[in-house]
Amino acid sequence: MNSDKSNIAWQRSNVTRLDRQKRNGHSGCVLWLTGLPGAGKSTLAFALEQELFARNVSAYVLDGDNIRHGLGRDLGFSPEDRTENVRRVGEVAKLMLDAGLIVLAALISPNSSDRRMVRDLFAPGDFIEIYVNCSLAECEKRDPKGLYKKARSGQIPNFTGIGSGYDVPARPELTLDTERLTVPESVAAVIRYLEVRGYLAPR
Repeated sequence: MNSDKSNIAWQRSNVTRLDRQKRNGHSGCVLWLTGLPGAGKSTLAFALEQELFARNVSAYVLDGDNIRHGLGRDLGFSPEDRTENVRRVGEVAKLMLDAGLIVLAALISPNSSDRRMVRDLFAPGDFIEIYVNCSLAECEKRDPKGLYKKARSGQIPNFTGIGSGYDVPARPELTLDTERLTVPESVAAVIRYLEVRGYLAPR
């Protein structure tokens, strides 16, 4: 396969991101939800999407499991494949941001270097890291998919939190303690963040 990209040029649309945002009536951004398996990332992302939809805001969830059914179906869970999965989602999120959307990316993305790689794809203010904070003990207690049980029995090697580490975000834009906060309270906290910083108009 020829990997020479010297003859490939980026084709610019006549419709700009600003044009799309004006028509949408709100700014776009990427909300990157990271945390241990079972911390509540997907639950929160889809609840946020529902709230934003009710406000006539154009938003879409890029869920880690859903991505692996299609875009990442050729990838496993080796460190290299995890990095590539995060990179792909970051690139898709960048395109969706250009379309003027609020993108809700819910991925474990355990490595700080991978999250930094994605952040570097975006201009300041476009990427908002949200740490969905929940203790390993509570995540394992919840175990909504039975994955921790499988990991403990050796059926899933390199499972984040058990056989593989998780880098806690050093300076996330927002931290949500899902052991203490309900889903509606977490949603409200994110909406408040977006309103205060001008991504959404206050109700």
